[in-house]
Amino acid sequence: MASGAIRRFQDRVLGPSRTGIPSTTSEIWLLGVCYKISEGESSEDADASAGCVLDAFRQDFSSLILVTYRRGFEPIGDTTYTSDVGWGCMLRSGQMLFAQALLIQRLGRSWRKKESELPEEGYLEILGLFGDSEASAFSIHNLILAGESYGLAAGSWVGPYAVCRSWESLARKKREETDVSCSMAVHIVSGSEDGERGGAPILCIEDVTKTCLEYSEGETEWTSVLLLVPLVLGLDKVNPRYIPSLIATFSFPQSLGILGGKPGASTYIVGVQEDKGFYLDPHDVQQVVTVNKETKDVDTSSYHCNTIRYVPLESLDPSLALGFYCRDKDDFDDFCIRATKLAGDSNGAPLFTVTQSHRAGERGIAETSSVASSTEIPGEEHEDDWQLL
Repeated sequence: MASGAIRRFQDRVLGPSRTGIPSTTSEIWLLGVCYKISEGESSEDADASAGCVLDAFRQDFSSLILVTYRRGFEPIGDTTYTSDVGWGCMLRSGQMLFAQALLIQRLGRSWRKKESELPEEGYLEILGLFGDSEASAFSIHNLILAGESYGLAAGSWVGPYAVCRSWESLARKKREETDVSCSMAVHIVSGSEDGERGGAPILCIEDVTKTCLEYSEGETEWTSVLLLVPLVLGLDKVNPRYIPSLIATFSFPQSLGILGGKPGASTYIVGVQEDKGFYLDPHDVQQVVTVNKETKDVDTSSYHCNTIRYVPLESLDPSLALGFYCRDKDDFDDFCIRATKLAGDSNGAPLFTVTQSHRAGERGIAETSSVASSTEIPGEEHEDDWQLL
């Protein structure tokens, strides 16, 4: 299917493409970084200030790694698929989130792509991990292989939960192979009995500690960790009472955004302004390109996007997943404090709760956590708005 036809199809699914920045006066949050328009200045000074802030936002946005449909790669496994057009958008969205975690870990959140200079070796190494062959650690080929038990297969579309579990499986496999490409643990935040009882997922601090300990093979108590939180926030669309909490997560320094979109049309949501979500779109079709640290003159423009697109958050499919990257134990503790406060301010509709231990009780409330607030967070109310994962 031609790229233009794909775009027209996705416009019918996602709605007409909305581009640009909706407001030049409201603050923007992009993966934990705030772009705030100054107030109280003269009109001329305010325009100049706003221009500088928006330019900085555009540079940040265009530095994020974009992963899209590709064609012309080697067949996936024993299949004849040499392209993921029409079915691989959720897998590509997951690759973008994981790539951003690696970018922050290795180059820092303040890293920006410089057009006038040769790309850094570390940047090229990250892109190389997401190439379209089995030789690339985090290729679509290897992700599908790692996720077979969760329903991943070439030619089939899957949801956020299966993709999250597949990333967990792939990270574990690479660690067992002593592959240094995966330098962080992956932990899935799920509900009681892996989500089988419904309700808000529970971040158990003891479980995360165990994940890090197992990942380091007992060498250290803590490692960098990627937290993935698959959610179902309603029936046909996101329940409006969850939207303020979704927006607030982008203010977390650990934010890696949201895997979400419409049924059959996943995107990677990286920022918010008011009730709009800025996203990277995997639905453009591009030819395979080989990138590694030796190819310093390679064109990496297909891994970045200068077109800013946004979607009303209320139009998202309720099945989505949040991502957070915690560099170390202090960063994780800070995340838990923020997450506990967010749950306490949610008016009985938390995205997820935090607890120190499963011994805290069946309700998964964070009041026994060492980082919890004193606010009781109801855990059994409003379960009619949740679906089982």
